[in-house]
Amino acid sequence: MNQFNFKLLAALLILLITVIAGFIPFHKKYIAKVNTDFPIGEAFACGVFLGAGLLHMLGDAANDFLQLGYHYPFAFLLAGTMFLALLLLEHVSQEFYQHRGESSKSFVIIAVIMLAIHSFLEGSALGLSDNISLVVILVAIVAHKWAASFAIAMQLNKSSLNLSNSLLWFTLFAIMTPIGVLFGAFITPNPNSLLVPIFTSLAAGTFIYLGTLHGLTRAVMIKRCCNLRHFTFVILGFALMAVVAVWT
Repeated sequence: MNQFNFKLLAALLILLITVIAGFIPFHKKYIAKVNTDFPIGEAFACGVFLGAGLLHMLGDAANDFLQLGYHYPFAFLLAGTMFLALLLLEHVSQEFYQHRGESSKSFVIIAVIMLAIHSFLEGSALGLSDNISLVVILVAIVAHKWAASFAIAMQLNKSSLNLSNSLLWFTLFAIMTPIGVLFGAFITPNPNSLLVPIFTSLAAGTFIYLGTLHGLTRAVMIKRCCNLRHFTFVILGFALMAVVAVWT
């Protein structure tokens, strides 16, 4: 199987997992009693995201900018900007949550938009990747995608949005990663194009954010950092990407 076909199947797999995980809250209106936590998988995914962002994407993007004659650290600027933008969106979302509650339309819409942005960029990172890192990044995305899908579907059902609008916002979230995968896969590798390093830098910022502060106080790197068993899986995920970097 060539890489393009693999990426196409990966996009379909991610879409299927997203839809199945999100279907449960819409079908049965599950609320807080259902345990959607998968700490070891989330911890491992955090390590993979952090390693992929720092060791693969950021380095590749910086090297591409240098080869194109840009000596300013644009890769780090774009990655840092994306990191801060996602953090800002999450803080704004939390403000709406604290002042208006989880039934607030604004809270859930901002949450969907934030997740849609980094869903597209994580998909584009998968679409741009090759070799072993392609499989590892797919595993990391799948490891956290089902939980994110279930959570956002649950929030949509708790909000004051009607069913049709809730389904519309969920559909937007569900299709963004597959669209990102196809976008990354279809980018023509033009040696003089800035498109690849720009999107690789933005994806790197997204991955670093997913591996560190995503979820703020609920983030694995904050909430479970003192739990050595879970933190060990963060280290294992990061170490795996360090080993993969030998061949990529």
